[in-house]
Amino acid sequence: MKSQEFKMPAFGVGPIYVITCLILTIGGICLHLKGYLYQGELREGKIFFLIAGTLLILFGIYLWLQAVIVEKINKKVKEKKLITSGVYSFVRNPVYSAFIFIFTGSLLLTANYFLLILPFIFWAFLTILMKNTEEKWLKNEFGKEYEIYLREVNRVIPWIRKR
Repeated sequence: MKSQEFKMPAFGVGPIYVITCLILTIGGICLHLKGYLYQGELREGKIFFLIAGTLLILFGIYLWLQAVIVEKINKKVKEKKLITSGVYSFVRNPVYSAFIFIFTGSLLLTANYFLLILPFIFWAFLTILMKNTEEKWLKNEFGKEYEIYLREVNRVIPWIRKR
């Protein structure tokens, strides 16, 4: 059910989402570094936060590379093709997921419990943005094909496809 009115921007809600989350991440890290969040600082076991943070950042970079470079998302958006293979078979929005992982990893490097609320805010913000914009556009453009894809693949958290 392709529509002539389909006008999804090439970058979708990406710039709004990424810039907002980046500002929150930088703000949280600055508050931590200035000592305003000292009560949430982990005293012992910081190594686990450092390892987890590093792994999340690396995984986020991997997701971004797979979505943008390997799957050529920009080209396929311009061609109005729905991508459901590769990394897109594990997560519907790997570019946005990549940023969640990178920002969360960066927050984990602070080893501050208070900052762990931000990833939940990132997830909720993305869910609201996606439901009210891109998912509507994609349903309009790809119809039944996208409806099936919605049921089989998670929006943000990579997972094995439900079949």
